[in-house]
Amino acid sequence: MHDINAIRKDPDAFDAAMATRGVSSCAADMLVLDDKRRAAIAEAQDLQTRRNEASKKIGQAKGQGDDAEAQRLMDEVAGLKDDLQKAEEAERMANAELTEALAAIPNLPLEGVPVGDDEDANVEIRCHGEPRQGKAEHFEIGEALGMMDFETAAALSGSRFVVLRDALARLDRALGNFMIDLHINQFGYRETALPVLVRDDAVYGTGQLPKFAEDLFRTENGYWLTPTAEVTLTNLVREQITDAAELPLRFTALTQCFRSEAGAAGRDTRGMIRQHQFTKVELVSIVDAESGEAELERKTQCAEEVLKRLELPYRVMQLCTGDMGFGARKTYDLEVWLPGQNAYREISSVSYCGDFQGRRMNARYRHEGEKQTHFVHTLNGSGLAVGRTLVAVLENYLNENGTVSIPQALRPYMGGIETIGEANG
Repeated sequence: MHDINAIRKDPDAFDAAMATRGVSSCAADMLVLDDKRRAAIAEAQDLQTRRNEASKKIGQAKGQGDDAEAQRLMDEVAGLKDDLQKAEEAERMANAELTEALAAIPNLPLEGVPVGDDEDANVEIRCHGEPRQGKAEHFEIGEALGMMDFETAAALSGSRFVVLRDALARLDRALGNFMIDLHINQFGYRETALPVLVRDDAVYGTGQLPKFAEDLFRTENGYWLTPTAEVTLTNLVREQITDAAELPLRFTALTQCFRSEAGAAGRDTRGMIRQHQFTKVELVSIVDAESGEAELERKTQCAEEVLKRLELPYRVMQLCTGDMGFGARKTYDLEVWLPGQNAYREISSVSYCGDFQGRRMNARYRHEGEKQTHFVHTLNGSGLAVGRTLVAVLENYLNENGTVSIPQALRPYMGGIETIGEANG
């Protein structure tokens, strides 16, 4: 959510920033709606003042024995009451109209974010590890092992689902446990168990509503299935005032996530890259206004450490203005090397959102001894997507004989198993 006062202060700068995100000039429209809101507020305040003044005069008229004047004033107060109710409703509607319009506009990119229309304008920041040549894609490996079953999943649920069995099911669980343990023990994130069903306000607070409703699943009784634990973790501070001394707050959770993939028709239709249901470790930080960019670098390094310990080649990309998510001001994508595809694929997206979500959630902080509050700044990132990490392990650790070696970091979570395949799968 944007600050209308900031737009009013420099509408040309706002439009210029929005243009880099592919949004045509909109500041003037926002200011028209704000003028309408301000006029409605002024009208309501004027009517309230007139009503208060007339009410005071009623007692004076009665004290002077002027019953006719008292009755006239009471009639005036009654009429002003009706007018005031209409003005207050007009104010409410004008405020709602402005809020709805502001809620549909993406966040402003930070200065220095590369300008571009799509992923072709993203910039590689660094690369780690040596990519290896591919032998097979993950679904070919998993099906050959007899542990990855898309046919049964389709019979149960339809396309974009999978059934994992035996050692692959255990590997999936091991990856999630390894990641969450790393973030808790090494990086100080606070583990959190969360609902996966949320109300409208929670999804609105992080920016998925109203613009991206088609990307979500909704139950018949009005709950939304969370597309990412970003929704629930970020909303932990919703409508609260946090003591500035408590910041930063760092939360993590291992959860099931649900996405309709409405905009992904025909993309990654085979395998586990793009599923309706998947497991992910999420990292969320709540910080003050001065700490956001430094926290973005820290959080990115936390996600990178997972890949380093699994010894998976990857690269870090800075997203351009046209490829960033709706609520982001600056984003790094981690892309892991998949030998079977002979390509890097996104495995984590780490974003700094400024106070964009804080405003939508009315989440604030206050320094000790001060009355003024400030909107919190938020960050989120995957640390990592478990299913895509499993894909990367299968393709990068595939052996010539069709078995798959277990990365050293995961062996304590796999009961000492060193390979998946004929010998001990």
